[in-house]
Amino acid sequence: MTRYAIEAEGLVKRYGQTTALDGIDLVAREGAVLALLGPNGAGKTTTVRMLATLITPDAGRAAIGGHDIVRDAVQVRRLIGLTGQYASVDEEMTGFENLVLLGRLLDFSRSDARARARELLERFHLTEAAHRPPGTYSGGMRRRLDLAASLVGRPRFLYLDEPTTGLDPRSRGDVWDLVRGLVADEGVTVLLTTQYLDEADQLAHDIAVIDQGRVIANGTADALKAQIGGQSLEIRPADPARVDDTVAIVAELTGLTPDRDSRPGVVTVSVHDPDLLPYVVRRLDEAGIRATELALRLPSLDEVFLELTGRQPAENSGPRAA
Repeated sequence: MTRYAIEAEGLVKRYGQTTALDGIDLVAREGAVLALLGPNGAGKTTTVRMLATLITPDAGRAAIGGHDIVRDAVQVRRLIGLTGQYASVDEEMTGFENLVLLGRLLDFSRSDARARARELLERFHLTEAAHRPPGTYSGGMRRRLDLAASLVGRPRFLYLDEPTTGLDPRSRGDVWDLVRGLVADEGVTVLLTTQYLDEADQLAHDIAVIDQGRVIANGTADALKAQIGGQSLEIRPADPARVDDTVAIVAELTGLTPDRDSRPGVVTVSVHDPDLLPYVVRRLDEAGIRATELALRLPSLDEVFLELTGRQPAENSGPRAA
């Protein structure tokens, strides 16, 4: 028995002189989403490929549902589904034929494979496109078909490697809803890699930040935001001419120099005492300054990521593997 659905300890992978993973430790709770965040080359995809038994570790160990990824690789493959960064379906076959083929490869009977294909096409809102080749699908439809393909065998664990890259906001939202449904309704454990910080914020129960082949931080989104400290007070005066006056008031009350350049017309300052807000409101009112925006907020995951790694998630980290 294992305490966690996914456990990894000290995973190492080298390609010649390049170290892709340098002692990765991970745990994922059953029926939850664990997001792996990191810049290009941080080791996210290498981690997924290793946990999917596609490559073997040079050191360390990992277990999926209590099954070792090296000793019990065949059993692990029976438990998982994988959706990679790029569409993996056959372009010449229809959506329905793709799903039936996968069912047959998984030893479904012909009737069961066809029934499962119809079930998934309906679930993923692809019934009307079932008998068209994927080449005629939109980007969002193709990703939904990819996700459906990874679920043919009813996996307990689903690996999603940057599943919404290149999708428009509506299609991304559709994929998010599907993932939430799998977790909430079927108890699927999801391992998600993404460079979209809002995606991790929306979906992940837990987050691991990977950089240069190591986990440099982990926890819930709120815990990671709290880790870099404080909240931000943001004020947008209705009259742009009163920005200087707003800066002066905020500086006096906080003893800090507010930022007025990151967002034009908005005065921003770090606040460690949320009880300061009523005093700010009172002073603005006394000065006759009306605000169209006035809010305290936690740091965003983008700010957390930048603080932890010193760069944005899509920036390349050098010669390491993905």
